Amino acid sequence: MRDEHQLRAKLRTLADGAATGLAVLATVLVVAPLVAIFVYLVYKGSVSLNWAFFTHNPVPVGEVGGGMANAIVGSAILLGVGSLIGIPIGIAGGIFLAEFGRGTKLANAIRFTADVLNGVPSIVMGIAVYSLVVVPQGHFSAFSGGVALGIMMIPTVCRTTEEMLLMVPHAVREAALALGVPNWRSVLSITVRTASAGIITGCMLAFARVAGETAPLIFTAFGNVGWSEKLSEPIAALPLQIYVYALSPYDEWHRLAWAGALVLIVLIVLAVSLVRYVTSRGVLKGAS
Repeated sequence: MRDEHQLRAKLRTLADGAATGLAVLATVLVVAPLVAIFVYLVYKGSVSLNWAFFTHNPVPVGEVGGGMANAIVGSAILLGVGSLIGIPIGIAGGIFLAEFGRGTKLANAIRFTADVLNGVPSIVMGIAVYSLVVVPQGHFSAFSGGVALGIMMIPTVCRTTEEMLLMVPHAVREAALALGVPNWRSVLSITVRTASAGIITGCMLAFARVAGETAPLIFTAFGNVGWSEKLSEPIAALPLQIYVYALSPYDEWHRLAWAGALVLIVLIVLAVSLVRYVTSRGVLKGAS
């Protein structure tokens, strides 16, 4: 009996070790490509980074130097417009799905639409915005590019907000209602605030997803070799500039494309990390 008990204990230990090893292996297989890509970007792009890259506009073909200052500013403008459009609409949709529309046909239709939009290729989104915004305007513009990015952000923000709100315990809602707080006030001041960390994480996931999109911007923002800050004019963007430079036959442009890719990745990581840091501090301070 004792030998059998010891054998079962050894088998359980082996099974536990094997499961742990497989989990570690799976983690390595997921993380390794990301690390390899980032290391290669640093290797190829860091040698091309200098002060001129961040302060100068692109130069004509054949000239050495230049930078992507206009593309960096253009990306910030496009992402700002997209966030102003996509985040409020997405959060409002998630609140409706989780708090006010449970079981209704309208909620099911919104949820289905959000899931479908999540799977729509970005180039299709760009063509749709081209037909709905660019053609009526008669020209490409930064506004149309922001609209395309904002529409792409809505389904991710909406579904994430819904899931985060559904994770809030019902006791929190019931306590607020028992104190005589109106339902809408309870949702906005208590439920949404409780789930704020998860909602902001969903917004950052959507932001990171659209930050590197090129296809929808080809049909909307179009790109600009000069400096432009107006929403009514074509505007440069890092993904567009990287795309153009990567397809060119010039080594100098290839060098700048690698540098632009590195800057784009670093800016996304810094933005997401900063928001997560501020959010975590705010949550902890509020809890204390």
